[in-house]
Amino acid sequence: MIFCTNAFAQEPGRLEEQMHFLTDSLCEGRSTGSRGGALAAMWIAKEFSRLGLSATDSTWFRGFIAASGEKGRNVIGLLPGSVQGSRRRYILVGAHYDHIGTLGHTLYPGADSNASGVVSMLTLADLFSGDGKQYAHSILFVAFDAKVHGMGGSKELVRLLQSGAITDPETGLPISLRSIDLMVNIDQVGGTSQPLASGRKDYLMMLSDERSGRRQNLIEANRGGPQLDISFSYYGSRDFTNLFYRKAADQKAFLDAGVPSVMFTSGITMYNNKPLDRPDVIDFGVLSQRIRLMYLYLVSIL
Repeated sequence: MIFCTNAFAQEPGRLEEQMHFLTDSLCEGRSTGSRGGALAAMWIAKEFSRLGLSATDSTWFRGFIAASGEKGRNVIGLLPGSVQGSRRRYILVGAHYDHIGTLGHTLYPGADSNASGVVSMLTLADLFSGDGKQYAHSILFVAFDAKVHGMGGSKELVRLLQSGAITDPETGLPISLRSIDLMVNIDQVGGTSQPLASGRKDYLMMLSDERSGRRQNLIEANRGGPQLDISFSYYGSRDFTNLFYRKAADQKAFLDAGVPSVMFTSGITMYNNKPLDRPDVIDFGVLSQRIRLMYLYLVSIL
């Protein structure tokens, strides 16, 4: 498959620019309910608008109260597909944007966790909105808040979808949880310091159910694309794979609701949840290739 888009003509410089904004002291570490978290949410909404996505029910934001008692904000944008009416199906691509914040006078920038997921999601939105194609599926792009607080944002979105509270602006119909064919969660995809057994830094893990994760799609997309070192487990550990796939990330709420889901990650590193998690620990060239593979994987499904 030939891969040539305007979005990647700017990579990895564009990724680095976006990463620097999200990790800047202006965003205060993006903790839920903070001024910096609200600034990050508004910036993501502006990016959705710039990329030509549509807001649902005339708003980019869905507020909720997190387990911490703070007000959280999910940010949602829609890229419509070619199928109209009640037959419309969806793919959901999400990444949490919140992080620890600023404790005392110490900033926790959260570059890998999870600005890397947010810039990946935005680049995917850029790729799909600019590739000149119209796919059968519509794509919901979601920036989740309050992952740090019990995955509050993803749980809230599942609740809204179950209740029919989110409407497709193109059809005027509620988007039901049953209409989502796949949830793709992107969480910590910027690390290179903990490679797989081969030792290559250009690696990526996709955690999924063996039957519904469409693993063969990823294998074929990788073969015809960036040829990364890929794995379908968390460093070969059944227990850690189960932990990160079924319990400790935002796809959990969707799995619990019966929605097929996958998680892309490069794993936890020594920098995560520390003040050292800054843009200078990210290999933007590798991150760009990981996004390329995620794009090709999604193209094969859409």
